[in-house]
Amino acid sequence: MLSYPPSRPDPQVVDDYHGQRVADPYRWLEDLDSDETRAWVEAQNQVTFDYLKGIPARQRLQERLTQLWDYEKYSQPFKEGQRYFYFKNDGLQNQSVLYTQKSLEGEARVLLDPNTLSEDGTVALSGIAISEDARYLAYGLSRSGSDWQEWKVRDIETGQDLADHIRWVKFSGASWTKDGQGFYYSRYDEPAEGTEYEGTNYFQKLYYHRLGTPQTEDILVYHRPDQKEWGFGAGVTEDGTYLIISVWRGTDPKNLIFYKDLRNPQSPVVELIRDFEAEYNFIGNEGSLFWLSTDLNAPRSRLVAIDVTQPQQMQEIIPQAEETLQGISLINNQFVAFYLKDAHTQIKSFALDGSFLGEIPLPGLGSAGGFGGKRYDIETFYTFTSFTTPPTIYRYDFATGTSTLFRQPQVNFDPDAYEVKQVFYTSPDGTQVPMFITHKKGLKLTGDHPTLLYGYGGFGVSLTPNFSISLVVWLEMGGVYAQPNLRGGGEYGEDWHQAGTKLNKQKVFDDFIAAAEWLIANGYTNSSKLAISGGSNGGLLVGACMTQRPDLFAAALPAVGVMDMLRFHKFTIGWAWISEYGSPENPEEFQMLYAYSPLHNLKPGTAYPATMITTGDHDDRVVPAHSFKFAAALQAAHQGSQPVLIRIETKAGHGAGKPTAKIIEEAADRWAFLVQVLGIPAEHWGE
Repeated sequence: MLSYPPSRPDPQVVDDYHGQRVADPYRWLEDLDSDETRAWVEAQNQVTFDYLKGIPARQRLQERLTQLWDYEKYSQPFKEGQRYFYFKNDGLQNQSVLYTQKSLEGEARVLLDPNTLSEDGTVALSGIAISEDARYLAYGLSRSGSDWQEWKVRDIETGQDLADHIRWVKFSGASWTKDGQGFYYSRYDEPAEGTEYEGTNYFQKLYYHRLGTPQTEDILVYHRPDQKEWGFGAGVTEDGTYLIISVWRGTDPKNLIFYKDLRNPQSPVVELIRDFEAEYNFIGNEGSLFWLSTDLNAPRSRLVAIDVTQPQQMQEIIPQAEETLQGISLINNQFVAFYLKDAHTQIKSFALDGSFLGEIPLPGLGSAGGFGGKRYDIETFYTFTSFTTPPTIYRYDFATGTSTLFRQPQVNFDPDAYEVKQVFYTSPDGTQVPMFITHKKGLKLTGDHPTLLYGYGGFGVSLTPNFSISLVVWLEMGGVYAQPNLRGGGEYGEDWHQAGTKLNKQKVFDDFIAAAEWLIANGYTNSSKLAISGGSNGGLLVGACMTQRPDLFAAALPAVGVMDMLRFHKFTIGWAWISEYGSPENPEEFQMLYAYSPLHNLKPGTAYPATMITTGDHDDRVVPAHSFKFAAALQAAHQGSQPVLIRIETKAGHGAGKPTAKIIEEAADRWAFLVQVLGIPAEHWGE
């Protein structure tokens, strides 16, 4: 039995929620910078890493992951002005490098290498925006995985940075004016010292920055002192005529659309869509005619047109289909639409009047992304991937209607040795839920295969087939990988999303538990070989399911999870999740939150699955206090021989921008932990 560091319970901390008294004995762990918390983190990491170091397979796993990871990775190229741009990683670089070239066959040169910005790779590129003439690059940087960004500007021809320096940006990109003299961005006020990573983020403001001027002179374009939760995403239309402002409120997909006529600097911001009734995405415009995708009266989305001179009239261009519309590009003077059919991609093209032009065939059953560009471009690029297909880039020629292979990664594994299938299973309320299952070909359903069940189920996020080096190693070990498309996601549109939110959230956990039971009933695995995994909202999923059904799983890997459902809204951007989870201030929603909150449903004397919680000390999205408090409470409640550990990554955040070295180390630790607790034999690895 492991000996865990002491976690001091404070019996004095008790809150009253609508007459219900709720203890919070580990609230002191919310103070991330206190000496006591720092000592606790150090002591927990000592226990965790001592345990991991004692697993014989760990070194071998890290070597195999490193070997597989070492291949060239490219992004799709994109064009601005007379230049192409793309990202490339030589294989094991901590951060991908931005390159530019004047033609697809021309010599490429490094434009920005984030690896030179820190010794350990923890400074990451968080966003880029290139002026229309390809003269300037605006780029955002994130340090140690934080959501906070600072933006700088680089002269593309010389490769030298200008003096411009923008700070306190969060949840925002940048959009250049057509003349390339400046850009729009959104920021928050500078936080009080010491609250940068925990303080709530309210009152975002939209600014215009003119090149060569200090940030103190930036022009405030729009803000709403009466609406502290509103945020603003701004983009200049391709013709340079309008500034389109998408107004968001929390993580609810419903948004507003405002615009400003840039031909007149004194023009007001006009409220085109003024009610939070649906989701709207600006696609493009023909003068005053705006094309927008929306789920208004269409939960699987459609394309509409609004003439801003007659804003009361909305014309349907592409009606809702059986499949879910995920996005639309305006390219080659036509609409290229991304659809999801049972969680895999379909691409269809339409004329500007909405008439169907045809389907663009893809290489197989999987996920495609790309098809970006300008309205009159005749070429574009897209990436295709699946569970067994590394991201492969194709060039699509609209003139001939053909795809040609542009770049294919060379990964040291045989995709033909594995198979992927999609099954449908029944959740307790009768709902049919799809699930992808991947494993070695010829797997015999003997009921004893180590199986990893991965889920998310929230925020309208769709889980589609995706390639992962880490997953390849799991499959090589004889592991089965299962990925269900739970309610709360966006696979079947907004109705599917809403079916797993607020008072319906328990249905997401029911879907996940039903997936586990289906895998056991159908001979893939059993409870002694079944592990569950998920991150962020997926970490909540794992936490809720392991506390509701500790008997069903052998191991649990909750990553950066939302574990305290009564205080999530009190930190950084957590208030924005109320639209997804509900609010503990609402008596009815409190009862539901309290009923499944992982932190509050641990029962002393219970044998919980072997658990390794993971988080980052700089996570300012889901603050690490969630994981800290859950780990302390789980270690106190757990009655059993299986390990209950927390792995706290230093100089790391919610996950974005994490250096390759840290990703490999964490993957090796994750698989080593499962090898140990599931008893996976090592003799056939890699065969």
